[in-house]
Amino acid sequence: MIEQNGNAPRRYFVDGHGHRVLIGLSLEETTEFETLEDASAFESGHAMRDAGGRTQEIRWRELYAKHELAWKAWIVQSRAADAANLSFVNHG
Repeated sequence: MIEQNGNAPRRYFVDGHGHRVLIGLSLEETTEFETLEDASAFESGHAMRDAGGRTQEIRWRELYAKHELAWKAWIVQSRAADAANLSFVNHG
């Protein structure tokens, strides 16, 4: 259910250990995403490459795309659940 008092819903959840985890990513992927997002290497034109040969920007975009896809699916599911819980909707 999306309950945010008029604000946009959060794009993360808090795991059992108190870590923020982006929807659709693992804790490790979230940490990597946030590290890449904070890094200025791909903004300054220095294309750092990982072991797979990907630049930091490419990896950031891969993680963002994975998160965005899961986020959109979560929103659709949440809205459907909200609609099913409305008392004035005739379900039958």
